[in-house]
Amino acid sequence: MILASIIEKESGNPREQPLVSSVFHNRLSIGMRLQSDPTVIYGLSEFDGNLTRAHLETPNPYNTYTNPGLPPGPICNPGRTALQAALFPETSTFLYFVGNGQGAHIFSSTLSDHNKAVAKYQKLQN
Repeated sequence: MILASIIEKESGNPREQPLVSSVFHNRLSIGMRLQSDPTVIYGLSEFDGNLTRAHLETPNPYNTYTNPGLPPGPICNPGRTALQAALFPETSTFLYFVGNGQGAHIFSSTLSDHNKAVAKYQKLQN
C-alpha cells in the first residue's frame, strides 16, 4: 500500500506506473534511497508548491531522500493501477525518471543519462 501510494503520486499515467514501480523496486533491491519528491512534500508541515534543496535535506519520517526504505505509511489513497504496479512491476534496469513536462516520464538506467534528461526537460519546462 505504501509503495502503491508513492507510485500513484509520482505518475497519474496508468501505462507508466509499472515502470515507475520498477524504478522503486530496483532501488530497494540495491539499497538505494527512493528519493521521491511526493514523499518529501507529504512530510512537510507547510508547502508552497516550490520544492527546494532545503526540503530534500530536512529530515522527517517521510523524507525518502534522507531515510532508506519505505516511509512509515502511505502518502495517498492509491488507485487500482498503482496497486497492481506495486505488486507487478515491469522488468527494467531503470533507476531514475524525470517528468517530460507533458504528463509522461523519461526513464534512465544510469545517473549520467538521468542528468542529461533532467537538464533537457527542466530547460524545456523553464
